[in-house]
Amino acid sequence: MRPFSSLFLASTALASVAGAANAAPPGYDKIDTVVVIYAENRSFDNLYGGFPGANGLANVSADQARQLDRDGKPLSELPPAWGGLTAKGVTPVVTEAQSAHLGNASFAIDDASGFNEKTSVVTRDLWHRFYQEQMQIDDGRNDKFAAWADSGGLVMGHYDGSSLPMWAVAKKYVLADNFFQGAFGGSFLNHFQLACACVPVYPNADTSPVKAQIAVVEADGKTLKVADNSPPSALGGVPKFVNDGAITPDFHVVNTMQPPYQPSANKPAEGGDKALADPAQPTTLPPQHDITIGDLLSLRGIDWAWYAGAWQATLDGKNATPVPNFQFHHQPFNYFAAYAPGTAARTAHLRDGGLDGSEFIKAIDDGKLPSVSFYKPQGNLNEHSGYADVTSGDQHLADLVAHLEKSPQWSHMLVVVTYDENGGFWDHVAPPKADRWGPGNRVPAFIISPYAKMGTVDHTQYDTTSILRFITARYDLPVLPGIVARDKALRNNDQPPMGDLSAALDLGR
Repeated sequence: MRPFSSLFLASTALASVAGAANAAPPGYDKIDTVVVIYAENRSFDNLYGGFPGANGLANVSADQARQLDRDGKPLSELPPAWGGLTAKGVTPVVTEAQSAHLGNASFAIDDASGFNEKTSVVTRDLWHRFYQEQMQIDDGRNDKFAAWADSGGLVMGHYDGSSLPMWAVAKKYVLADNFFQGAFGGSFLNHFQLACACVPVYPNADTSPVKAQIAVVEADGKTLKVADNSPPSALGGVPKFVNDGAITPDFHVVNTMQPPYQPSANKPAEGGDKALADPAQPTTLPPQHDITIGDLLSLRGIDWAWYAGAWQATLDGKNATPVPNFQFHHQPFNYFAAYAPGTAARTAHLRDGGLDGSEFIKAIDDGKLPSVSFYKPQGNLNEHSGYADVTSGDQHLADLVAHLEKSPQWSHMLVVVTYDENGGFWDHVAPPKADRWGPGNRVPAFIISPYAKMGTVDHTQYDTTSILRFITARYDLPVLPGIVARDKALRNNDQPPMGDLSAALDLGR
């Protein structure tokens, strides 16, 4: 573990950059326990586009939903879902041919007159990558999702979510309909947004084993260079790029790489330390050193934990597909040197959530949750397309909420349930323009608490870092540099700052 003095100096430097922390605003001290539950890969319109009172699909005109081809002209129809609509090995099978010839519009995946694929069916995965998402957003027009996708028209699909258990939770508490993923792209980068509002780096990537993963981009810094042999139209196939890598030309890591510590998808080096991932593998990220929200909480003496479903089972070599299907790159603190194997900080803060969340649920029921708790469901319960269905994960979320409502800590609790990113699915709302990292597309978010403004839809502008903003305000912490940078970028683009979730709460009672 980093010595306290080192952390203190780092925090002092951080405070000098970000400004001194202020005392918690009045009423924030009514919240003693903050719980963050992080699901996977759904845009707001994909699940909650029909929610009453929300900015949903009823507000979308035909022009807003219409998708353009790669040349900027309207598509005559949506491309087929390349490779089929359903995931490999899943029945019933919807083939590529059966998915073809949809009109150029959004469509209901579960409509009986269409594919009739319910939320209990696993669909194929969709690209959800850093550069492609920016190309899909198309400067806020959100009209090139089909053009720059590997899944064709599936990007425009949505569900009638009204039968989902979390729909009822949203009706009881607060659904935020203006909440955006913190960064463009996928789960890897958005978990860093939740942990530190930062973007990882790979020093000297151009002279390392990862050199081949440096993306080739256009001068605008956000568009991948298209390969000469790429199909000119989305109707002709998946786009091809000169090099769609994980690393930016200035060595920031924006797409998935593996943790440097076990559990990692990269095994230890032969004859090397069994607690480490092989650093010579081109997908192993070197240990990171940014200040995290966990570091700041620890400096204030505030207990916190990251609960990972199936963490111990995976360490014990019992991870399997399809259950529990532990996802290594969903564990952001496992990338940081401060939480390396053997450190006291790792033992204290990186905790096993148990199979099916059993250990996390036990902590809930026993009233032993730390002041700040993050929970990541195991893979088969996280709702990620390609390997998980919506129904199972949604039921898991609702079950967790039911346990939290009965917890001895409930009376002074704030629970935030949200999704890390959109999973490649279209949403009609343009993300606010801020910095080079994001925010990305709109995702569902639920604010659940005895202090929630019950039965309302909150239209306040939020992103993933809004969770950190609330924690920062509540516990009198220095402000992370990434949050300062985001606010500055929003101001420079004449955009309002991100909220800190307090608009969804009645803390004056």
